[in-house]
Amino acid sequence: MTHHLPAGSTAEAPYGVVVTPESAGWAHTALRVLDLPDPGGCTFGTGDFEMIVLPLAGACAVECDGERFELEGRADVFSRVSDFAYVPRDARVTVRGRGRFALAAARCQARLEPRYGPAEDVPVELRGAGPASRQVNNFGTPEGFPFAEKLIACEVLTPGGCWSSFPPHKHDEEGPDEAALEEIYYFEVAGDGGMAYQRVYGTPERPIEVLAEVRGGDVVLIPHGWHGPSMAVPGHDLYYLNVMAGPSPERAWRICDDPAHAWVRGTWSGQAVDPRLPLTSAEGRS
Repeated sequence: MTHHLPAGSTAEAPYGVVVTPESAGWAHTALRVLDLPDPGGCTFGTGDFEMIVLPLAGACAVECDGERFELEGRADVFSRVSDFAYVPRDARVTVRGRGRFALAAARCQARLEPRYGPAEDVPVELRGAGPASRQVNNFGTPEGFPFAEKLIACEVLTPGGCWSSFPPHKHDEEGPDEAALEEIYYFEVAGDGGMAYQRVYGTPERPIEVLAEVRGGDVVLIPHGWHGPSMAVPGHDLYYLNVMAGPSPERAWRICDDPAHAWVRGTWSGQAVDPRLPLTSAEGRS
């Protein structure tokens, strides 16, 4: 199984990225990135997936169940925090506009109501400190958006030269301190020729080995195992979209740190957060 999917390797027009549970070899989590280079539209069915339509670059209108949501969007992922739309399973959806739009999806049972998510309501969190500083836009987490059944999604922005997703952590077992979640990382990198690196590794019982140079439009699949760090090279800020879902009836994002590196969290209290953060807000680039 290939866990690093370079940009364009899964494209099926009009989608620049297509990851389904079947193509990923799992059961719950999916992602498509819709490309509308000219003003136009795309109509699709959600099937047994709930989805969030998230502008990566550009603006659009989302039509579903007689509702129409105008998404202001953004110039790119490094320019501002975006608004978004939630659409339910068993729906017919039309996206009209120009740009690039992530369709983060999870298989679910309940058919909930379509909703608009204002950018101003997205909780923006600064995590870590020093060289482990990052910004997390919790637009689709259980706390940030409690109106989904299974889908969990967030954006992470890491200043050039910093490491995020660190300490390495996992969420592949169900228990009081961990939730079983499949995860997709979709990357964008600021600046011409920008690159970053992503590490994933497993246990002797469940091996997985990824150390990938990632560029804009790349995807890394994480069915299990420790993931991190995500390394932003100096001079190139890093963005990734996390999409998660799993088998538990509870929509929860619980993680377990790799014990070999968990001590790093204890060092943050004596360090300042990188002064470049937050990189973005609902009002625009900071």
